[in-house]
Amino acid sequence: MPTPDFVLRLRRRIGHDLLWLTGVTGYVQDAEGRVLLGRRSDTGQWALIYGINEPGEQPADTLVREIKEETGVDAIVTDLVAVVSSSKVITYANGDQTQYMDHSFLCTLTGSGNATPFVGDEESLDVGWFKPDRLPAPLADSTVERMKLFHRFIAAKTRGDAHAFFVSDGTLV
Repeated sequence: MPTPDFVLRLRRRIGHDLLWLTGVTGYVQDAEGRVLLGRRSDTGQWALIYGINEPGEQPADTLVREIKEETGVDAIVTDLVAVVSSSKVITYANGDQTQYMDHSFLCTLTGSGNATPFVGDEESLDVGWFKPDRLPAPLADSTVERMKLFHRFIAAKTRGDAHAFFVSDGTLV
């Protein structure tokens, strides 16, 4: 996967030291209640669509861009579900260390754009719509964790708790 230019420039200065990045994750629903997933080329696991912010880019805009680039699907952000700092430091094969603050967003289709997913870049091996109770395997651990937050948020929103927000311990705020 191509590493963004701004990360490459930072890495030239800091080497493999820990780099803090802002991430985004999207739970994209279609009219049938299915969720959009991609099978990642780096792990072979199925995952929600996610990525990292470019400098100066708004998190919601980053997610809409990532969804389009990776799946070809036109989506819009409807809700901010959680902002969670990862306590896990990821060490990549080349030795780079990274930690993320993730913004998790609920999304829907634009209504006028493309809803048929296709593999849009080298980050995915496959993409598709799946019923929440019939998800493909293997699922990435981060997707399993975030799915719980999204499902609780969707249930709360359905009950009329329009401002439901979950923090990292799963508490409804």
